[in-house]
Parts: sequence; structure tokens; C-alpha cells
Amino acid sequence: MNQKHVTWKRVTVYVLGLFFLALGVSISIKADLGVSPVSSLAYAIALTFGLSVGITTILANILFIFIQVILHKKVDIRDFLLQLLIGFLFGFFIDATLFLVRFLPTHETLITQFLYLTVSLFIVGGGLLGYLVSKLPLMPYDALTYVISERFKLEFSKAKITSDILNVCVAGAICIIFIGSFGAVGIGTIIAAYFIGKILGIYMKWFKMPLEKWIFNELDE
Repeated sequence: MNQKHVTWKRVTVYVLGLFFLALGVSISIKADLGVSPVSSLAYAIALTFGLSVGITTILANILFIFIQVILHKKVDIRDFLLQLLIGFLFGFFIDATLFLVRFLPTHETLITQFLYLTVSLFIVGGGLLGYLVSKLPLMPYDALTYVISERFKLEFSKAKITSDILNVCVAGAICIIFIGSFGAVGIGTIIAAYFIGKILGIYMKWFKMPLEKWIFNELDE
């Protein structure tokens, strides 16, 4: 067994997953119909204060880490630093992919906006597939959902819904107070909240086992 090779595969799939997740978010921003619940707070802060979405994504992830610490009432330095590193990497990918999507044609019609939104959903689903199947540390938002599930004795699915609703509500409130519109929240947010899970389910059904076999096959040797 070549553990180094297995680790290389996992890290590669994980990083690619984060990249495509960021790319999907950036395309949804291009669609201008509202971003997914996970990214709504970061985008709301970016719209309000004029910072890059990558920077506000990092700030939002730091906030999610601190909320975990408050709920857990303890600090795991290794976990704290690892989540911080992941948050910085994802924030970098957000700004990098936002730069790339600038070269896509500007949407001229509602049909084009929904086309961009639809493409973003499938790309986000693919990113989540790689990110989850690699079985490496969760990003701060997902880790926070697990903490909420444990702290309040909720099923993970219910904790996920709770986290998403709170995130969207806070993002919407920030946008209404500071820029006078819903900004980061829109019909695209609702569509993303409903369909990303379904798309991920389809990807998991068709691609999870082959991908896991490729990543972890040497464990069976």
C-alpha cells in the first residue's frame, strides 16, 4: 500500500472539489439572481462594504469558526487552524474564479440569467461531490452545521436547513439595511437551496462509487 499516493489522490480530488464549488458560486453571482444559502452572507457583506467576495468569504468562514468555538465552549487549535486554512483557500478560489467568469458573455435576458444559474447548480454539485467523497476536513460552514446538530440534538438535515435559513435571513437583513434591496438573496437562492441537494444526490448515485474506488483502491491491496 502506497499511503502517500492515496493521500495525493484525496488531496487532488478535495482541492478540485473546492475549486469547482467556487466556480459554481462565481457563475451564480454572474447570473445575478441570488446566490446559494452557503455564500449569501459573504456576498451580502461584499455588496455592502465593497470588498472582494473572496475576502468576505474568508471573513464569513472565520465567523463560522468562532461560532463553533462558542457552541463547543472549547478550542481545538489544530482543527481551528485547519479550517482557517481551508477558508483562506476557498476565498482565494472565489476571487480567482470570479476573475475567470468576467470573460463570459454578459447576460442580456432573463433566459441567459437562468442558463447561468442552471450551469452553476451542476458545477456546485460536482464540486460538492469531490469535496465530500475525498473525506477530508469540512469547510467551516459545514463543520458548524455538524456542531449545531450535536449541540441542539438535531438531525443533520434539520440542522442544515436551520443553518441555511439563518444565513439567508442575516444576509437579506444586511442587504436591506445597507443597500436597500435583497441583493445577495433572490429566486436563485431558493432554487439553489432546493436543487443542489437533488443534483448532488444524482452525482452520488452515479459517480460516488467509481470515484471512491479510484481514490481508495490501494487500501484494499
